[in-house]
Amino acid sequence: MHLLLLTEIADALERSLPPREALQLVLQIMARHLAMKRAFIALTVPDGSEVRIYASLGLSSAEEARGHYAPGEGITGRVIAGGRPEIIPDVADDKRFLNRTRARNLRREHTAFLCVPIRLDDQVMGALAVDRRVGAKETLDDQSRLLVIIASLLAHTAGICRTSLPSPTRRQEHPSPERIRGFIGQSESMNLVFTRIRQAAPSSATVLLRGESGTGKELAAHAIHEASGRRNRPFISLNCAALPDSLVESELFGHERGAFTGATGVRKGRFELADTGTLFLDEVGELSLAMQAKLLRVIQERCFERLGGMESIQVDVRLIAATNRDLEQMVRDGTFRKDLYYRLNVFPIQLPPLRERQEDILSLAAHFIQRYSVANGKSGVRLSLSAMEMLQRYRWPGNIRELENVIERAVLLVSQEGLILPLHLPPNLHSAGCPYGEHGENGTRPAMGSLQHRLDEMERAYIIEALTHFQGHLGHAAEALGLTERVMALRMKKYGITYKAFRPSAS
Repeated sequence: MHLLLLTEIADALERSLPPREALQLVLQIMARHLAMKRAFIALTVPDGSEVRIYASLGLSSAEEARGHYAPGEGITGRVIAGGRPEIIPDVADDKRFLNRTRARNLRREHTAFLCVPIRLDDQVMGALAVDRRVGAKETLDDQSRLLVIIASLLAHTAGICRTSLPSPTRRQEHPSPERIRGFIGQSESMNLVFTRIRQAAPSSATVLLRGESGTGKELAAHAIHEASGRRNRPFISLNCAALPDSLVESELFGHERGAFTGATGVRKGRFELADTGTLFLDEVGELSLAMQAKLLRVIQERCFERLGGMESIQVDVRLIAATNRDLEQMVRDGTFRKDLYYRLNVFPIQLPPLRERQEDILSLAAHFIQRYSVANGKSGVRLSLSAMEMLQRYRWPGNIRELENVIERAVLLVSQEGLILPLHLPPNLHSAGCPYGEHGENGTRPAMGSLQHRLDEMERAYIIEALTHFQGHLGHAAEALGLTERVMALRMKKYGITYKAFRPSAS
């Protein structure tokens, strides 16, 4: 039966069909012979910065359009980055499965997912994936091996299709309406943030952005402004924690000439500059009680006087505030005014910490790799599988800002091969478990592990990368690492690594 399937696929690919139609026909032939629910072929864009579904069966046009991944993101991105097949016996039980297309009801539908790499000239340029009913693992293993063969048959046609894919730059000119410009990620928690931003934007209601430092509160404020009717009006911001009270008052309300020593002229404050637009007050929880009272008056009356002035100035300002403090506890402690809290907390939006949106980490990392590769004149920079694992298991106390710094450092350190390895990542990411010391998250000293542990981790990473590159060929991998096959085998035994897991037919 499989011979007939392969023969039909080979015949279809030899016809004089447009390449995309040929791939679509291959999926239709597979559907006739295999017990599958859906299938798709995903290809990397020419510069390798993104993976997109190119042809599909059982997906609507909207579902197919949502099928885009960063290198290493989700199961599909992981298969392309690592060059190894993946079998997910039940997608509902695997947190790595993103369901990016939203074609599956993970609560009701029990589906197995099989994904294999598409290689051309020893380069992974895409993936072939199939949804099928949950079944015995032996059956899934057999079908995975069959998909590897099919992927090899269609690789040449897929390579032709890949050259016609539009560049990411052109696509970004027309961003998906489901995304918020500037944000990276498609996790459930971020989709909720996007929904809240879209709900808040059309109104003039005061928005309070909550979340830890480095979670993107200022980016969210910009997004609300850009999606509002005030988008063509000023966006003015002030970090309330960066200045002493005396300067905060002058910055917010401005001053008249002679209001204080050094005030040699009239100066407009942030409220006045933001008139008809948006004012973003970051770290509003750092304001003193005296400044809180003055801010409350402006919010209530929409007017103020400059320092040293007598004239009341009316303003029409949309206010967005942000804080990483527990304002409710501050109200109970008497350090934050209850009436101001209620005025600010009209429409709260919670920005999740990075540790609660792990499925977005690799997308963010790919974005920062692209940014800092361009800035430093490098190309082809990518994450190794071991580096991916380290990024995903770390808890990121500094959130996105910390991830950005880690990636910038790695891009600067990476060699000409462009592969980011564990040795390019900072010491606090090298712990086998939690990155914090014995005193927990609030401790000041991260657990770095022993020197031997660090060396073992790097050695294991190099062995995995070599076996991945040579598809499990022990001799070639050993030669590339400068080892004999006997020593290589001993090292693999030490780390519990088997070459069979890296063979193209492996599950």
